[in-house]
Amino acid sequence: MNKKVEFIDWGLIDYQAAWDRQESVFNQTVAVKTQNRTDGTTLETPNYLIFCEHPHVYTLGKSGHPENLLLDEAALIDKQATYYKINRGGDITYHGPGQIVGYPILDLDNFFTDIHLYLRTLEEAVILTMADYGLAGERYPGFTGVWLDADNDRARKICAMGVRCSRWVTMHGFAFNVNTNLDYFKNIVPCGIDDKDVTSMQRELGSALDMNEVKMRLKGHIASLFKMELC
Repeated sequence: MNKKVEFIDWGLIDYQAAWDRQESVFNQTVAVKTQNRTDGTTLETPNYLIFCEHPHVYTLGKSGHPENLLLDEAALIDKQATYYKINRGGDITYHGPGQIVGYPILDLDNFFTDIHLYLRTLEEAVILTMADYGLAGERYPGFTGVWLDADNDRARKICAMGVRCSRWVTMHGFAFNVNTNLDYFKNIVPCGIDDKDVTSMQRELGSALDMNEVKMRLKGHIASLFKMELC
């Protein structure tokens, strides 16, 4: 098993450009697995942990409902936002500056072949990162992602997740609200949930955070939980 993982920070990148890059890396990894299976070779499959931020964009998962976007085309232009239907799981969400978007492209045969454990492990990395700043992140039974006050009517989501997995190779991932402009969530029914709030680290702590520091902490927790060798 290859536990070496290349960490890449794409910075602020257009959503379509990032999706195209993801697809390319994902397809290359699947191709290695296919070759191994076809001709009996034992080439190591690569692993990647990619962080980035996107300009304002709404993305709808393959099981999502288009009516959960509350803007028409003219309003999207006015908000300087774009909209994509994509091939991850989940409903609609928002990405924008001040949000850490994580795209792990991992061959889970190198770690563990359990997609539910994979999601719970990503959630745990976010929960541990929040704890570094004195915030109590939680899971909400029946939902993916990370929440605050999940056990009462003040429940609010701080990290959304939606992944794709084929032949145990993952893509897409999570969106962690750090310094995110939460007003953009008012234009959707986030993740198809119409009775819960959305929040950010900045809102909860009362001031903006150093994005690079949060990324460093999050990256470290992901590496530790997955027992990765980051390079």
